[in-house]
Amino acid sequence: MLRSVMIERPGGPEVLALGERPDLAPGPHELLVETRAVGVNFMETYERAGIYPVEYPFTPGTEGMGVVVGLGSEVEGVALGDRITTTQAERTYADAFLVDADKALRVPEGISDVVAAAIPGQGLTAHYLVRSTYPVKEGDVAVVTAAAGGVGGFLVQLLKRHGATVVALVGSEAKADVARTLGADVALVGYEDFAARARHAAAGRGADVVYDSVGRDAFDESLKALRRRGMLVLFGASSGQVPDVNLQRLNHHGSLYVTRPTIDDYLQDEQERAWRSRELFDAVLDGSLHVRLAGTFPLAEAARAHQVLESRASSGKLLLMP
Repeated sequence: MLRSVMIERPGGPEVLALGERPDLAPGPHELLVETRAVGVNFMETYERAGIYPVEYPFTPGTEGMGVVVGLGSEVEGVALGDRITTTQAERTYADAFLVDADKALRVPEGISDVVAAAIPGQGLTAHYLVRSTYPVKEGDVAVVTAAAGGVGGFLVQLLKRHGATVVALVGSEAKADVARTLGADVALVGYEDFAARARHAAAGRGADVVYDSVGRDAFDESLKALRRRGMLVLFGASSGQVPDVNLQRLNHHGSLYVTRPTIDDYLQDEQERAWRSRELFDAVLDGSLHVRLAGTFPLAEAARAHQVLESRASSGKLLLMP
């Protein structure tokens, strides 16, 4: 039997309990992976709480890192013992998980297990946001909400690599220090009426792009912070979902663009996954990208990891360690 975190009903962190389910066997195109570390993400808190519908009993997790211990009959190019990481698996809050072989990212030598586990969900998200959703160019002004958080920290660093001026929005002076350390040009504390402050930091013209993971509480100000024809990239909702929007508001604020991307649409094939992961791994190896770990928890303490994540007290990646 396989140790696995189980949810029997929607609720708070307390519904996360360690249980058992049958051992896994890989399908023809799958890998069986012995888990070494699991990334904890806000999406799993939404599933746990019933905001995103799931079938019970349910084991959370799409992100995981480990060692290949089983190969499907049709798998080529992967060997037993290879280290892989992914953000496109299922039920990874467990001692082992299955993943399609073409969705597994090979971990290069020199990348530790915990760093490899911390990169896929948040690092790949930041990569597609900066390189594809709004392709940042030299001289752009970018506003990043929750800039000291997991994706936010990657965003700040990648934006600076591509020549942007970064205005970081954070919730405390301590997190402002973190954002500045990561390279933010300006760090603003507090979200109330931040548009005027952000526009001032952008020399009065407004931001070319706002990357927002806060959602409801930041949406109105994010629109106000943009220049004409600027883009709001909404990729999370830590404060709640954005209400229905009258599209005439985009006209009113200057022919704005709003998009709500999701990671699977930017990991469409093996080549795209390889490109994104290679750029991230190379940046870690050459020292230009710092992966921040906020804490690790035993698998049996998944509830505590969710509590820390939802408290907004963490700065960096939270991992479960089977």
